[in-house]
Amino acid sequence: QVQLVESGGGLVQAGGSLRLSCAASGRTFSNYAMAWFRQAPGKEREFVAAINWSGSNTGYADSVMDRFTISRDNTKNTLYLQMTSLKPEDTAVYYCAARGGGPYYRYFTSGNEYYYWGQGTQVTVSS
Repeated sequence: QVQLVESGGGLVQAGGSLRLSCAASGRTFSNYAMAWFRQAPGKEREFVAAINWSGSNTGYADSVMDRFTISRDNTKNTLYLQMTSLKPEDTAVYYCAARGGGPYYRYFTSGNEYYYWGQGTQVTVSS
């Protein structure tokens, strides 16, 4: 089992920045591919960003490309999402997710491919 706890959400003005963190415990963090997803009110959950075991490979949704950066610190068992140039449409609950297995170089972009989820952290961007 892996336990995931997100933090760092809050209220920010459009154009501002936030950094989300996801603390993992329970298993060897470095063996897990990780990702961020988000869900806005009335909408389906959507992929935001993903990263492989070592952090050498990353992927992003088109909507956040060049604004968000996913990273991880395996020595601290922590996943990060640096968000800049935030827009009102980025308002959502943000979730981190983890999965083991698969090639070491891969990241995964479908929520169905993840086994463990955090409880989410709210990000609200005002216009």
